[in-house]
Amino acid sequence: MKLHHIGVVVPNIQESLGELKRYMTFQSISLPMPVATRKVNVCFLKMGEPFLELIEPSSEDSAISDLATSGGGIHHLCFEVDDIQKEVDAMVSKGATLLVSPEKGFDDRKIAFVDLNMKNTRCGLIEFLEARK
Repeated sequence: MKLHHIGVVVPNIQESLGELKRYMTFQSISLPMPVATRKVNVCFLKMGEPFLELIEPSSEDSAISDLATSGGGIHHLCFEVDDIQKEVDAMVSKGATLLVSPEKGFDDRKIAFVDLNMKNTRCGLIEFLEARK
């Protein structure tokens, strides 16, 4: 398991890119791509590892619309794993709540989301990304 990216919700990817590029230089910036199953558009910024992922809602009923409307912010940590179902099952067996079962995500790779239900750490939302085979 390795940290792949930090997901940040933004109201608008293009406007956020403009702001970020004033302060930082990126090795690469992906074109925004839709993730239809999550009703979002994502863009990956490379500055080394991990990536920074900008996430904007693509419809008003996206799960992140309210967060984007209120200004956005850090949303989740994403870990790349070899066997996504095995990792999800392991987390659930330890008390995590499954929020999104493995499904097609960005780049034709499987993703899943769990909430670690931590009381003392605010970033308990974890995304798993299945490694390329």
